[in-house]
Amino acid sequence: MLLEGKTAVVYGAGTISGAVAEAFARERARVFVASRGAEKLNALAERIRAAGGQVEAEQLDALDERAVDEHAERVVAEAGALDISFNAINHDDVQGKPRWEMALADFEAPVITGLRTNFITWRAATRQMIRQGGGVIINFGGEGPPMRGFFLGGLQAGFDVLEAMRRQLATEAGKYGVRVVTMRTGGIPEGIPDDFEGKGAIEQAIVGETLLGRAATLADVGNVAAFIASDKAASMTAATVNVSCGSLID
Repeated sequence: MLLEGKTAVVYGAGTISGAVAEAFARERARVFVASRGAEKLNALAERIRAAGGQVEAEQLDALDERAVDEHAERVVAEAGALDISFNAINHDDVQGKPRWEMALADFEAPVITGLRTNFITWRAATRQMIRQGGGVIINFGGEGPPMRGFFLGGLQAGFDVLEAMRRQLATEAGKYGVRVVTMRTGGIPEGIPDDFEGKGAIEQAIVGETLLGRAATLADVGNVAAFIASDKAASMTAATVNVSCGSLID
């Protein structure tokens, strides 16, 4: 098992966070999931337990500095370490409108939300990881080329901000054994709600941009995250990992 003996904190209980938490648990990490929404949080914890994984679930606002810091301290007190941190909470993005028709608040929401929550959770994790001599922080999103035909609002701008933050954190924390890696995808159709208008067209567009003739899946994201978090990826930091089936060409 890739993550035997590791402790992971996953913020969020949605599709991406859920897939990553389940993959961590399959690889025998002890997973602490923190999310605001009780229904999704409890459902995710039940899925992990039903599959034989170790999981602790707690309602938490990952935009609350004090709550995040105290949660990280509790994780270390209970598990002895905080080895892996992954944050993919909802960034409150508004999509479907061209920028010239958007309100400023709607455009800036994913930039501000993503910056705040990742600064808070990365800071809490880094403090613990420095004390214990190392750990892994995994960022989700990453820089990418403009996506033609999609009105993404401020979402990609927010991802670009996080990538700048990730690069800087990697340079500052590397000497303490803390690795920081970004996962990039070209879109995960499974993560789009079934009742979302135009889902079929979006999925077709995503697949059409790939080199493999298929889109990345939630399982792909979870499996790659588990590898990045493992000791087999011990040399990887200040890097991006492409999980796009070739739609993002480096």
